[in-house]
Amino acid sequence: MVFYQYQKITIIRTTRPRQPDLNQELQFLGNSLGLFNLRDKDKSQFRIFIELLKSTKKGVQMSSDELAERLGLSRGTVVHHVNKLMEAGIVVNMHNKYLLRVENLTMLIEELEKDIQRNLEDLRTVAADVDKRLA
Repeated sequence: MVFYQYQKITIIRTTRPRQPDLNQELQFLGNSLGLFNLRDKDKSQFRIFIELLKSTKKGVQMSSDELAERLGLSRGTVVHHVNKLMEAGIVVNMHNKYLLRVENLTMLIEELEKDIQRNLEDLRTVAADVDKRLA
């Protein structure tokens, strides 16, 4: 039996901040990575992402209970959004605690870029094979 790991990488083209401002730049990154959703009124996913970014920078892993307490969210909300972040390849689970996949944002973008390139190469290979068989 073959199991496939699914990863949904969302990249949204948005307007980059004109002036250097940490909050606006974090908002830009969050928007660009699809961390905002119209249904997520209190921006829980983005808040979880920021909290994990800060804790990862400190070398600290966080449990869903710790995230929920720190952010004033239910554990169910945290688990839902952390699962979405894991599906996107942004967050990893280590011993029931969470952290960003890599230690900083630059490395995160580089890793996502590699994921996208691998996916595009797979698509290109399959497309070429299908084109040959249809010819």
